[in-house]
Amino acid sequence: MVSPSLCIKCKGKLLCGAKKCPILERHSSQKKVVSNIKGTSFQGSSPPSVFVSWKGYPKVSIAPLSPTEQTPKAALLDSPEKWFSLSQEEIVSFRESLVHSTRPISVHEAANPSYSLLDLQDLAMSDKPTDVEISLFKKPSPSLSFSDTTAPLGPRASLKKFSLTENTSVPQKVDYLVSDTAVKANTALSELYDSGLPVSYLYKLLSLGTLGVRKKRKLVPLRWSITAADDSLSKKLIEEKVKQFQQLGEILLFSSIYLDNRFFILLIPSEWSFEQLECWLPGGTWTAEAKTSQVIQDHEFYKPRKSYASNVEGAYYSARLAVAEKLVELKRQSSAIVFREIGSEYNIPLGVWVIRETVRNALSSKPLNFFDLDLALEYVSNKLSVPLSHYLAESKLIDNLKKQRRLTEWFS
Repeated sequence: MVSPSLCIKCKGKLLCGAKKCPILERHSSQKKVVSNIKGTSFQGSSPPSVFVSWKGYPKVSIAPLSPTEQTPKAALLDSPEKWFSLSQEEIVSFRESLVHSTRPISVHEAANPSYSLLDLQDLAMSDKPTDVEISLFKKPSPSLSFSDTTAPLGPRASLKKFSLTENTSVPQKVDYLVSDTAVKANTALSELYDSGLPVSYLYKLLSLGTLGVRKKRKLVPLRWSITAADDSLSKKLIEEKVKQFQQLGEILLFSSIYLDNRFFILLIPSEWSFEQLECWLPGGTWTAEAKTSQVIQDHEFYKPRKSYASNVEGAYYSARLAVAEKLVELKRQSSAIVFREIGSEYNIPLGVWVIRETVRNALSSKPLNFFDLDLALEYVSNKLSVPLSHYLAESKLIDNLKKQRRLTEWFS
């Protein structure tokens, strides 16, 4: 039996050595989807959406996602920025309506794309739902698949033929940067983000290999492109903006609860640093067999991280982006501590958008103000289900902040 602590760190990446994650397989087999496809072909309105897998890398699978009919609500089916406050059942229903039609492909094909890949890239570049025609080799399997990073995937089948049945709607800025094969991917990503395009749109562009220097362009598995986008965008905001601002004058505490995920975010007067502390209560997605809660953490001090946040993983970068956005809005620099408590009702993984959007929601609310870190932590302690000492035992940032002296102390 695999220990819950390993499951929390692994989150389906097969670190235990299994060929398939038993937890994700259990969720997939429990949810059967009734397909309404009468044959093996259909016309539908893609949100738009294209999925790139990670298994078998660099030989992966690519799949357009589309409902089996044309619907005016297609855009909502793959727009995480619009999902906050919706129930788990509503989100799953969106995803189970999208047929996941796959074909094998090498990630290197993006450097010299075939006509079929160009059509899929055009689909990913569209900012509006696009009508498509899809033919399958056989009817889709009636099940969902889940990941801790990406949103659930609907019924799956092998793709026989794909075609666009209308012109795509591509923003002018996107068309320009995709055509510019000398601009680095991170630079293009940042420019598009600054133009107001949502993160969920940007990581699809990155995943489909539409950005970057031409000979270096590759398809990027979606779960990697989501984290890469969150990481790249937040790092640029922190280095070029947040670290140039004056420090906050007082401690701010924000909070939000969604899908049995409880978030408390402390912004503390100091130079930039960041820590995410996660407590998985028994009965959750990765702790179904656990007897006690499991706390994990990742952090960074003033200097940028050089290694991947291998404990909290993609959730770390999603939360960091939301925090960086708030500090840019405030035009202030601070340390940030994110407490995340995951309860038993969050029993299927829905993707890291849950973290990004819940932290954004918390930071959009009116904060509580504190002038003492111990008082702020005491308040948080009264709201958590487990003793604060469990978090403090793992934290690397709190002890450092308590010992840190401020210049104002010398002036006073």
